[in-house]
Amino acid sequence: MNRLQQRYLSEIVPALQTKFQYSSVMESPKIAKITINIGAGDAVQNPKVLDDAVIELTQITGQKPVVTKAKKSIASFKLREGMPIGCKVTLRGERMYDFLDKLITIALPRVRDFRGINPKGFDGRGNYTLGIKEQLIFPEINYDKVSKIRGMDIVIVTTAKNDQEAFELLKLIGMPFRKN
Repeated sequence: MNRLQQRYLSEIVPALQTKFQYSSVMESPKIAKITINIGAGDAVQNPKVLDDAVIELTQITGQKPVVTKAKKSIASFKLREGMPIGCKVTLRGERMYDFLDKLITIALPRVRDFRGINPKGFDGRGNYTLGIKEQLIFPEINYDKVSKIRGMDIVIVTTAKNDQEAFELLKLIGMPFRKN
């Protein structure tokens, strides 16, 4: 069992229970899954770009990503329906906790001029979305082998009923939220 998972069970669940007065341990929110998405729109002209994105996402997450395809054609972007334009990974269980631990303790502190993540990234249903500008903040990525700096979207899906519960859960886990 991962150290973040152990901390969740031993410290975070009791803290959430006392704060929100849950009658059962099962009521306290938990992280259901984490989805990481890299959009490679320039793969329309050069399909090799997408292969690099897939390799980098595999290194970061330890899981093979699914290639995403365009849902509809857009003539101005020279994009046809069904063309591969990105890749995504859905992490659950052990890998999810490993990735979240790595994101909080190693990757986010390596961001240049980091003052915390925006607390306004919640969607109203207890899910948090975070955008990262470059993949170089992850320790698995070799700086010399990177052909292009790519960003990624990280969506943390929780079982929380509202944003307040999800915010408290992520804050207790250790997410470095910015103070407004």
